[in-house]
Formats: sequence, structure tokens, C-alpha cells
Amino acid sequence: MGKKRNVILACVLLSTVFTWAQNKKFKVVLDAGHGGKDYGATYHGNIEKNIALKTVLKIGAILEKEADIEVIYTRNTDVFVELDERANIANKSKGHLFISVHCNANANQTADGNETFVMGITRNAANLEVAKKENAVVTLEKNYKIKYDGFDPNKPESVMGLSIQQEENLEQSIAIASKIQEAFIKYTGNKNRGVKQAGFLVLRKITMPRILVEMGFVSHKTEGAFLNSENGQDKLAEAISTAVLSYKKESFTSETPKKEVEKIEKKEEVKKEEPIKKEVAPAEKTVSHDAVVFSVQIATSTKKLETIPSNFKGLKSITVEKENTLYKYFYGTANEHKAAKELLKEAQAKGYSSAFIVATKNGKKISISEAIK
Repeated sequence: MGKKRNVILACVLLSTVFTWAQNKKFKVVLDAGHGGKDYGATYHGNIEKNIALKTVLKIGAILEKEADIEVIYTRNTDVFVELDERANIANKSKGHLFISVHCNANANQTADGNETFVMGITRNAANLEVAKKENAVVTLEKNYKIKYDGFDPNKPESVMGLSIQQEENLEQSIAIASKIQEAFIKYTGNKNRGVKQAGFLVLRKITMPRILVEMGFVSHKTEGAFLNSENGQDKLAEAISTAVLSYKKESFTSETPKKEVEKIEKKEEVKKEEPIKKEVAPAEKTVSHDAVVFSVQIATSTKKLETIPSNFKGLKSITVEKENTLYKYFYGTANEHKAAKELLKEAQAKGYSSAFIVATKNGKKISISEAIK
């Protein structure tokens, strides 16, 4: 009887350890755009739904080789999945990152390049057009106007009026979007159209960092052929998975969940005797080399620019770092996360909507959660 009891206890313990180990995995939700009766964009024999699915499966295969990563697919076959259901799959999985993969198209068949979107309100005509095309799938769903609160994909005000939820994830969404764009430059050499904001129905209910990737234009003959080829899909998958692994390394700390990070940050604020001043003078503030330093990354470019205010919409205290063939531009420095948030607001007010906070220690980049600790 005693032996049986010990066996049961051992099984319970092993089950608990296994569950604990599973919970420590970084969960990536991969969403292959369109599918089934929804073909997406089609030009020159290039079909968006097929390219998106094949590339997503390749991304998943790379990520699944990592023992501490779990991949969740909204679809892994050629089926039609409603937009809300994609969000339900993602949220039920309690994922850490949501990536919706698509191909772009334009009546102007000379348009080319890749771009990555985060959720946001925009009046930019080009961004609105991309969102309009991707949101048009909603018309294939029954009672979509009731289901999506009267949403009409043909009206710009519907796109601009999408509620922006989970604003706390915006910085992280921009961070992974920027990494993907940088990786595209390295792996594909195709035109970098940058990180942008627009209103996408598929992203609106996602409760984690979320992005929509437009890998290139199927309407462009050369780029479309690249997207539709095994070689092209391999390179795109390698770029996206590399960016995900880099993001995970810098931003995900399984031992310190987000709620714990927030508690730490609140405790640090309580300890302070004086409130942090809103006016930050990064150029005059000295930070010891071995301290944690926060800064705001405002741009990435293949061109080197002189770090003068006139080149950066009037912002001062700009620094630049070269990484491979890219130049990264940063605004200001601060040794407190709260002060860095003020710098971020200043950068965004100047028009750098895709800016985000980074942290370093001893000159090496660390995750924000680690920096706060």
C-alpha cells in the first residue's frame, strides 16, 4: 500500500514538474492570412493564401526546433478561419506573441518591398488601403456587420475607428516589428518599407504583442515570383524566425511574468522620495557605465545621418550605432524606466510613432523586464 502511495505521489510530482516546464515555454501564435474560400491577393499565378500558409509552416518548423518554444497555428491547412476565431485561438493559448502573415498587392504593379504593421489609428492613405484590403475578408463571414459592430471595410472611418485595446503591448509590438524588418533586409535584400500603424480587424482583440507582416507584393512580377518560390519562402521564414528568437531573448523572462515586473516597477516608484521630473535633459544627465541605461530607438536606416536636430525633427541628444549594414538611431538616455517613458512620449510627439524603449547594461542590450528588476 505504501509503495502504491509513493508511486501516485511520484506521478503527481512529475505531472506538476512537467506542467511547470510547459508554462515556461515562449508561445508564438502564427496566423497564416486568408485560406479556404478566401484567396487573398492573386496576381501572375501567385496566390496569397498559399504563400502565407507555406511560409508560416516553414517559420513554425524552425521555431519548433527550440525546446523552450511552443508554436500555435490559427490554421495549418487550406481552411477558412473567421477573424474573431483567430483571436480566440490566440487568446486561449495565452500566447506571448501573435504574428499574422500576409502578402501585399497594388494596382500599380511596380510597387514592391516588405512592411510590418502594428495596431494603430492612421490617416495615411497607403496604410489605410493595406488595412482595407486585409479587412475585406470579413465580408465572407455571416452577419459580419452585427458581429463587428457595423464595420464596413470600404469606409476609411471604419478602419480609423477600430478601438485600440491592450495599449500596453504597443512598445513590444513595435520592437518585434522592427526586428522583422531588419531581418528582411539581411535575408531578402528586398525594399524595406518600414514599420507602420493601421487598423486591422484580425489584431483588434489580440491580448498580447501583435503584428501583421506584409512579406512583399504578389502584384510585382519579380517579387511575386520570389514570394511564390521555395527559396523565397525559406528566406522569409528564416528572417521572421530569427527576429522572433532575438525578440524572445531580449524581451521574455519566464521567471518574471509581466505582472511581477509591474509590481517591481511600482515598488521602485514607492521607494523614491522625490517624483521624477517630466523634463528630461538626456545630454546633460550622466549615467555610470555599469548602470542600467534606458534609451529610445527612433529609427533604423541603411544610411548614416549626422546626429543633428534638423535630421531628427528637432530632437537633440541623438546617438547612432552600427549593426551589420544598418544604422540605429537613439534618442536620449535615462536610468529610470519612468523617465524613459517620458522620452518615448517626446519622440512620438515629434512623429516617431514606431519608436520604442531599449535597455543596456555594461554596454550590452538587455530585456526591459530584466532592466526594471
